[in-house]
Amino acid sequence: MFIMFPSKVKILQRLPQLRHTFRCYTSFGKAACSRLVLGIETSCDDTGAAVLDERGAILGESLHSQKESTSEVGVRAVFTYKSYYLGDFFCHTCFSLKFCRTGGIIPTVAQQLHRENIEHVVQEALERSGVDPSHLSAVATTVKPGLALSLGIGLEFSQRFVRQHNRPFIPIHHMEAHALTVRMLHPVAFPFLVLLISGGHSLLAVARGVDDFLLLGQSLDEAPGDTLDKVARRLSLRKHPQCSTLSGGQAIELLAKNGDKKRFNFRTPMGQTPDCCFSFAGLRNDITITITKKEKEEGIEQGTLLSCVNDIAAATQHTVAAHLAKRTHRAILFCKANGLLPSSSPTLVVSGGVASNQYIRKALTVITETTGLHLLCPPAKFCTDNGVMIAWNGVERLREGKGILSPNIDVRYEPKAPLGVDMTAEVRAAAIRLPSVRIKISS
Repeated sequence: MFIMFPSKVKILQRLPQLRHTFRCYTSFGKAACSRLVLGIETSCDDTGAAVLDERGAILGESLHSQKESTSEVGVRAVFTYKSYYLGDFFCHTCFSLKFCRTGGIIPTVAQQLHRENIEHVVQEALERSGVDPSHLSAVATTVKPGLALSLGIGLEFSQRFVRQHNRPFIPIHHMEAHALTVRMLHPVAFPFLVLLISGGHSLLAVARGVDDFLLLGQSLDEAPGDTLDKVARRLSLRKHPQCSTLSGGQAIELLAKNGDKKRFNFRTPMGQTPDCCFSFAGLRNDITITITKKEKEEGIEQGTLLSCVNDIAAATQHTVAAHLAKRTHRAILFCKANGLLPSSSPTLVVSGGVASNQYIRKALTVITETTGLHLLCPPAKFCTDNGVMIAWNGVERLREGKGILSPNIDVRYEPKAPLGVDMTAEVRAAAIRLPSVRIKISS
């Protein structure tokens, strides 16, 4: 029998032999009793695993990143250039692995590297935790959304693992895991507003429970991190002496510190659309046109650093930050008008790789201070894809008995998967006009 990630399954109530028990184990010389969850993440290009106890203590973790991989499989696997959209991830195949490290993911290469590394990564996390598989209360694995070929490797391995060791299985929604990671670090009560921004996704949602979300807005084209990376590549920032080892987003943030954001007046996207959705493709096109124009003015070829590169970086970063801030502002006002957040100490959680950008954080701080919300951002290491966030989501579900399956139940991965109940039409219909807020941020 196949099931499509049910929101609530209580199979364990009918399986006494698999009911959760408190296990005693020894880790780093200290004895403890707790329910333990192994989390496995393979939704995109990072292979991650971690073992957590129900208090959120990380007993052991391991992560293999493909970003710096030089495997020959990448060069052999790709012969044509294609761009396509899968779930919440905008991915590319291209002529060389080097290009992919700055421009996207080759799904077949990601699949092969997951296959080569997943067993080692999981074993390393277990060894570091000092936990035997028989002591696990459950195994939690990302099954949606993401790259189909990557998800398939994680799910196939996990189902073999839980059947071998007779452990319960918890399918995990990748976006839910990102949204709930903050609860591992802070006592954040439901409901709260969450903004997820990275190279693969951007969305605004109200988290009302472990598996209860209201989607207020999402990207209509590409994600903010993808935009920053592509602008950095068009500016040839890898040739900049300060940026050769940085990602595109990091390079933009670094150069923007010494740039004049007012020199180039890029228009904030969707200014006349009264909803909480995002769009960055048009902005990137405007920036590309400006770069091409400046190259002609300076008489240089594409691939040569412009003299005004710092100013373009500053203007790009400011416009991306302003777009994120304005859509978040409208989401806050919508939530307040409809009683979706508590009147006392409402919280905005910002997570994802782009959340580590300090300028964007400051822009969002302006909005939260204006609207009376408390801003929380998990540390950068918990904002990117990892096994810890998947294990924590498993802990949360284990506590509430939600989505816990027998090891013999077959589960399908889902490359495309919405988050919660779609409220974007209701937000647009509310047509909330934003009051003027000056986003003044010093470098």
